[in-house]
Amino acid sequence: MKRRSFLISGGITAFFSGINFGFGAVKNVLPPNHPTGVFPPPEITDRLYQGPFINYGHAANVPGSDVVMTTTPVHGPVRNFGMGLVTYICDEVGPPKPKDGNLRNAIEKLAKWELGDVLYIRVDWRDIQKEAGKLDFPEHWNLTFEMAKKYGKRVAFRIQLMSPVIEPESIPDFLKEKVPMIKLGTTDEIGIKGKVHYVPQYDHPEFIKAFKEMDDLLAEKYNGHELLEYVDTCMYGFWGEGHTWPFEGNPLSDYYKTKNTFVEMFRYQANNWSKTPLTTNTQPDFNHVGNDEVLEETIRSYNWLRTDTIFIENSQIDILSNRPPWIGATIEQGITKGGKENLRVVDGIMRNENIISHVKDVGPTYFSLWNWHDIALENLLSYHKEHPKTLNEIAKNIGYKVRPSWIWSFEKEGYQGLVLGLVNDGIAGVPGALRIVVTDKEKTFLVSGSLDPGYPLPGKVRQAVLMLPKNINWEGLHLYAEIEIKGVKRPVKWACDQDLNEDGALVLKRNI
Repeated sequence: MKRRSFLISGGITAFFSGINFGFGAVKNVLPPNHPTGVFPPPEITDRLYQGPFINYGHAANVPGSDVVMTTTPVHGPVRNFGMGLVTYICDEVGPPKPKDGNLRNAIEKLAKWELGDVLYIRVDWRDIQKEAGKLDFPEHWNLTFEMAKKYGKRVAFRIQLMSPVIEPESIPDFLKEKVPMIKLGTTDEIGIKGKVHYVPQYDHPEFIKAFKEMDDLLAEKYNGHELLEYVDTCMYGFWGEGHTWPFEGNPLSDYYKTKNTFVEMFRYQANNWSKTPLTTNTQPDFNHVGNDEVLEETIRSYNWLRTDTIFIENSQIDILSNRPPWIGATIEQGITKGGKENLRVVDGIMRNENIISHVKDVGPTYFSLWNWHDIALENLLSYHKEHPKTLNEIAKNIGYKVRPSWIWSFEKEGYQGLVLGLVNDGIAGVPGALRIVVTDKEKTFLVSGSLDPGYPLPGKVRQAVLMLPKNINWEGLHLYAEIEIKGVKRPVKWACDQDLNEDGALVLKRNI
């Protein structure tokens, strides 16, 4: 589609220009030489000491530290919250359409596929709400949550406020009767050929009222839900949400009113989704409706980013690849099916190989397993069975993969201490704060603390000190990892080749 190759320089480029996304703060106090536009990290309350380290002399803080244990990288994928491959269950044109009509079976096959970590649903507003005051979810929505629980997967979703690929409007009929629809025109660039495209008057009081009610009902049920990974931000869509390409201009009455409307909508969502990350599209503010402001507020509120293709405007690549390390990012990109007629080989490189290499270049936390508008496990397998290396490689590297590569022990003033040299074998920073917990074998709590948000970075070592209670020996202790996002702590599996306990603990022992 031509919209996928359209290039435009938007205001967001200027917004990010010259901003240093680095983070070197101690106890979350930004150094005075940071630019005024720097994004501060989320607050942590129990920061571990992370250097500098002095081994010798009167100022030594880790005197005589000695490497007592090491770990090496795990060979395969690791499944943790805040990262993974996203299996699409439903996109703009709906869920799978199996020839035998067995929707349950089709969704279960997708959910069961071991390569996927997260199940993704994209539905229109009308699909989840038929009348004011209550939600009514479709069969494929309920099946997705059921199968996620059955197969140990998680769920992410988007609620579309408008869409070019369905005949009715995305908003429910009860709302369409109250809210004016603004005509955009017709185009063959997107959606159904010959369709007249409309957008709802987003700033209409009845629209805002109904939107807030819908988001309230969703958040009441799913904010912090054990199976929920992230929720896509509802916003005006140049593409992404709504796909209003190629219609130019602001279809609403006033730029400032429109901008304030979408900023207000985002703030409402951010307040509702206090425990679950939102993912905001990095799409340019082509129509001047406030997308730049929404994107800035997304990062400042520690929510995440997404984009609809990897072959996209330079501004989106810049934002994604230079985001703060504690911000997650999901890349949506349709991949080809198998068979020579689909592989689209150029210069000896298959289309999917080209996609994966560019996905890795921007270091996201998620990537889509998706055949555009043709969802079925058979389509994904038709490629993976012929060329397993491509998808297996991104499965192995996507997101963060943390482990204590070095473990030093030392003694200071009668106390034993540990220094963990933590590394990240993935391609993204930790989308939150990594917490370390040490217990004895009876799981009696001993000590814990957090790294700076985003750390360890890929290809870098982040050291942290843990001082043990007096008369406690380090050997035989259990080392756990957690990730804290929006105040919620979730377990993290170490990405090491060494054996872990069933509960995810690495038992400390001398192995070097």
